Amino acid sequence: MSTPMAPARPTRLSLAVRDSSTMLRRNLLHARRYPSLTLNLLLTPVMLLLLFVYIFGDAMSAGLGGGADRSDYIAYLVPGLLLMTVGSTTIGTAVSVSNDMTEGIIARFRTMAIHRGSVLIGHVIGSVLQSVMSVVLVGAVGVAIGFRSTDATVLEWLAAFGLVALFSLALTWIAVGMGLVSPNAEAASNNAMPLIFLPLISSTFVPLHSMPGWFQPIAEYQPFTPAIETLRGLLLGTEIGHNGWLAIAWCVGLAVLGYFWSASKFNSDPK
Repeated sequence: MSTPMAPARPTRLSLAVRDSSTMLRRNLLHARRYPSLTLNLLLTPVMLLLLFVYIFGDAMSAGLGGGADRSDYIAYLVPGLLLMTVGSTTIGTAVSVSNDMTEGIIARFRTMAIHRGSVLIGHVIGSVLQSVMSVVLVGAVGVAIGFRSTDATVLEWLAAFGLVALFSLALTWIAVGMGLVSPNAEAASNNAMPLIFLPLISSTFVPLHSMPGWFQPIAEYQPFTPAIETLRGLLLGTEIGHNGWLAIAWCVGLAVLGYFWSASKFNSDPK
């Protein structure tokens, strides 16, 4: 008489996927139940978009040269504000991670038989999904006020989506690290403010050549400018040049830095 086979034990990878999925659902439920933080952060790029188009649009379009008008400035502005939306949304990640660390839930998770890294992975995946959805909403506002991407091919649209997702992943890992090193949610929000401030000193609103000579290197040698120029080129069908490789390098570098920083802090934090 044959003995029944024992059920196969789940592998380490399958446990990690299962636990990470559980943490992802937890974070998405939190975002759905408490949408005020995400909405407040989403309002910043939307208000800037409306402000710079309808209040400053005619004046700012003069900086583009060549007789550009407001519609040309809308086309120039929207790609930059889409990536600013990513930076704005990830501030919520820093706050959420800090809350988890200070309210004791992480200490409870550490006593449970769950994959250790699933807590951070759930935060990261959830934040990336929220960032992409926020970008879609801001993009819809841009389309409503006149943005058009008629020269972009399907491949360029896919590349643009991939760039947004990769940029969001990179900034999210940095935001997770900021949340882990912050003693409370207010400090986490303040620590993550560069993610909103950097787009303001990039090529989001005006081209680099229209800036003062001493300021151009500050705007050029930072992660947002090459990413914005790449996204702008993909959506408008214009030349990207070396910005594509620089954007990918920045994304990969920030993602790796943020991952190891977050993992090190999370594994050593006594809370």
